[in-house]
Amino acid sequence: MSSPDIAGILDNSKELDRLRKEEEEVLLEINKVHKKLQSTPEVVEKPGDNSLSRLKMLYTQAKELSETEVTIATQLLGQLDAILPTGTTGQHRRRTEGGEQKKRRMKADSDVSRLSPSMRSHLEALANLKGEQVAARVTPEDARKDEWFVVKVIHFDKETREFEVLDEEDEESGGQRKYKLPMSHIIPFPKRTDATSVQDFPPGKHVLAVYPETTALYKATVVQARKRKTDDYVLEFDDDEEDDGSLPQRLVPFHRVVPLPEGYRP
Repeated sequence: MSSPDIAGILDNSKELDRLRKEEEEVLLEINKVHKKLQSTPEVVEKPGDNSLSRLKMLYTQAKELSETEVTIATQLLGQLDAILPTGTTGQHRRRTEGGEQKKRRMKADSDVSRLSPSMRSHLEALANLKGEQVAARVTPEDARKDEWFVVKVIHFDKETREFEVLDEEDEESGGQRKYKLPMSHIIPFPKRTDATSVQDFPPGKHVLAVYPETTALYKATVVQARKRKTDDYVLEFDDDEEDDGSLPQRLVPFHRVVPLPEGYRP
């Protein structure tokens, strides 16, 4: 494992710790309001009381923190999935399907047992991505070029740690196409409704972004910093030259920009 691998895992782990602490603080505040309403329910009828509106705000904050936690956990589990020992040899793969399925379950249980209790809970939380759009690499590991598209999550298998996804605009088939992909091939998009938790990419940073008016993602460079969290990114896409050789600057919504995967092959 290289130092960039370790650094990325540690950074995401620290971010998870921060999120969990913030979630605990919000939960404490929610419990305080709950106790207040249980002991004196008539308080909500008094003029100027904001108990219910505060409770709604806290619930919203808890939901956003949970969604952000799922995003970071997915990235971290993808990093772990990429460095854990891969499957069996060709000779083992030729054995019966039943035995192979048992092996996969045993390997999945073994891998999960190496994780902390909080990380195991994050694995459970990945099921919340069902129905969500994510960035997915649909090309195999040995492909010469990585192809990333916007797909919708159909199912997450906790035993095999595979996502079943649907490419709703597959050009080759002229319709829709399903894929089964490992976690390392999936990157959740930032939440459009929670811009405050979105990772901020500085000018010069390489990212993976959805090219305007398509469902394909390509490598791009951030041109200028965003003034507000809700602002679009100004990007220059690789291999997007005009006739004069210049790269046009294109606006891409912040919720369609993700970190450039390590080892990306354009």
